[in-house]
Amino acid sequence: MTGTYPHTRLRRVRATAWSRALHRETVLTPADLIWPLFVTEGEGAQQPIASLPGVSRWSVDGIVERAREAVELGIPCLALFPHTQPERRSEDGREALNPDNLMCRAIRAIRDALGDSIGLLTDVALDPYTSHGQDGLVDEAGYVLNDQTVEALVGQSLNQAAAGADIIAPSDMMDGRIGAIRDALEDAGHANVQIMSYAAKYASAFYGPFRDAVGSRGLLKGDKKTYQMDPANTEEALREVAMDLAEGADTVMVKPGLPYLDIVRRVKERFEVPVFAYQVSGEYAMIEAAVAAGAGDRDALVLETLLAFKRAGCSGVLTYHAAHAARLLRG
Repeated sequence: MTGTYPHTRLRRVRATAWSRALHRETVLTPADLIWPLFVTEGEGAQQPIASLPGVSRWSVDGIVERAREAVELGIPCLALFPHTQPERRSEDGREALNPDNLMCRAIRAIRDALGDSIGLLTDVALDPYTSHGQDGLVDEAGYVLNDQTVEALVGQSLNQAAAGADIIAPSDMMDGRIGAIRDALEDAGHANVQIMSYAAKYASAFYGPFRDAVGSRGLLKGDKKTYQMDPANTEEALREVAMDLAEGADTVMVKPGLPYLDIVRRVKERFEVPVFAYQVSGEYAMIEAAVAAGAGDRDALVLETLLAFKRAGCSGVLTYHAAHAARLLRG
């Protein structure tokens, strides 16, 4: 129950900066950020991504330098995504199982250079490795096969864990994959490797620049609506989260971010577990487009949107603005 005006004036606590800071309900720090990075072949390579202004693919040596930068900025974790060369892509995505693939080399290089001073989250899905751009194995009609794909994802997860990944993040949306991966990690002696499940990943229109970054946009045949979620659904997201937690997920993710803050809030309130959100490539590109058009200030837009994730209930956010935001937050 609140008082009545003029005895209660809500503007009193907003009158000065120190008072606003004292009464602030939500706090954003660099420790709330996960920085997605794209790895490519070569040495000394930096390949700007046209649809993601300010974001580049880096060769392994450059990724190590970005990891050093993250440590200095107080960013606790990187999310790695490979740009697989066309000749290494195949119908069955078998390069995902290669212990010397680009992802595994990047993991080992960062681990050798920085030890345990930064966490490494690795994407588990076949779309960076398949010649058809789908997240799994397909039949003659182009339908993504669930159980056969799960078997491949288990192998991919073990490959990344052996290389030194800290968090396995399945983004494929196959049924049952969390339980299968958790059992395999336990059996292989990787009991402390976490699973962050892309539990509520929607078939969104906001993923285009990411597909440019990993080289799958021009390859994708069909769409991903038979396994990624319908943007119209909420209750289904809660069922997905419940199943993944029951199968052994340590944390869950909602993807995309800002258009799905209602899902973040529902998941947090229902399950009381760490919830993360991915501020995806299309969201990043929209902010950059607004800045380029003179429609807003980058610093203010970045911090306000990231604060919205925390206010909705996120424990952390995957964002391409991570390094920029961390610099702002550190002053």
